[in-house]
Amino acid sequence: MILLCKVAVEVPWYVPCGGVCYGDGNLAFIANDWHTALLPVYLKAFYRDNGLMKYARSVLVIHNIAHQGRGPPDDFLHMDLPDHYMDLFKLYDPVGGDHCNIFAAGIKTADQVVTVSHGYAWEIKTSEGGWGLHNIINENGWKLRGIVNGIDTTEWNPKYDVHLKSDGRLDGQKGVDLIAEAIHWIVSQDVQLVMLGMGRRDLEDMLKKFESQYHNKVRCWVGFSVRLAHRITAGADILIMPSRFEPCGLNQLYAMKYGTIPVVHAVGGLRDTVVQFDPLRETGLGWTFDRAETCKLIDTLGNSLKTYRYYKESWKGLQNRGMSQDLSWDNAAQHYEEVLVAAKYQW
Repeated sequence: MILLCKVAVEVPWYVPCGGVCYGDGNLAFIANDWHTALLPVYLKAFYRDNGLMKYARSVLVIHNIAHQGRGPPDDFLHMDLPDHYMDLFKLYDPVGGDHCNIFAAGIKTADQVVTVSHGYAWEIKTSEGGWGLHNIINENGWKLRGIVNGIDTTEWNPKYDVHLKSDGRLDGQKGVDLIAEAIHWIVSQDVQLVMLGMGRRDLEDMLKKFESQYHNKVRCWVGFSVRLAHRITAGADILIMPSRFEPCGLNQLYAMKYGTIPVVHAVGGLRDTVVQFDPLRETGLGWTFDRAETCKLIDTLGNSLKTYRYYKESWKGLQNRGMSQDLSWDNAAQHYEEVLVAAKYQW
């Protein structure tokens, strides 16, 4: 990782882009998450501090701030940086104590910082959502912007569909335990529940148990299957996403593109992309609940099932509004261009 970040800064000097080696020219680096967060640090330490690449800019994109590249303080010794740069990495928290934090250094040194939704940009400024980096985020809030991800509308297109990509990760973040606590109520509603995913072993075992216990109502596929993920997305009536936190989320976007109505916990990108259904005005895209609690999930899912069964025209309206959205990268790309321009002219 360290070597790759160093090499990435060197690329413009040796690798032609469009037939030209930009070298010390006007260019921008985009780093994603902590894995590449050393890039803006190396750009500053080895080049801009020495009068080189002074027109180059760096943008750091935060996809999930919970993963930060933490390690013992001595990790800094392996990064080949001047001693005074250690202060960028040093962080203390009551649980982990003193540690070396790569994400913290990247956030401080990047020219601009982007995260993958407006809601998540707000959440990471809080002690609950910042995972120990909230103070640093607030100090650098002037250069932070939220941009909602787009989706590949060629790949995710019900009109010209091929096998699609999907990923279901079973962990505490995804709120699978809320579905587990609501399972008895769900199967009593004359519905079929299909779940696909892999991750924590205890959650995988739990899904297998549900399938065995409610074999006529519940189907759980532990693992990953591109073909099956596609069939579930295309065939389901409702998508349940009770995530405890969700920086952006893509499954709700895929679902709406296919006329599948999302029921989500209103956090991060789910809050940005799923507008609560208003039956009086016939607006909205799905249902949201405001706390990660089983009772909230049950109430909200109950409302969606009632609409599905008794208000067919409202349901069709939800589907049409979801499917007619422009969920492509075109809108996000325009905002990223604005970030790059802001980075170019801020110094």
